Amino acid sequence: MRCPICKKQTTPKDRPFCSKHCADVDLGRWFNGTYAVAADTAEDMSDAASALEKLPHGPH
Repeated sequence: MRCPICKKQTTPKDRPFCSKHCADVDLGRWFNGTYAVAADTAEDMSDAASALEKLPHGPH
């Protein structure tokens, strides 16, 4: 299995990544919005807006 970040061989300890570094890179991409899950319905959008309002500093 190859790491989705750097394409090196994965290790059992860090799978599906090759290292903690690549796992952290992936997590950072989720946090900064590089990755996103598309909202398909108005309810999805409403849920997302509600979640943003609950953030400690509000939406960005």
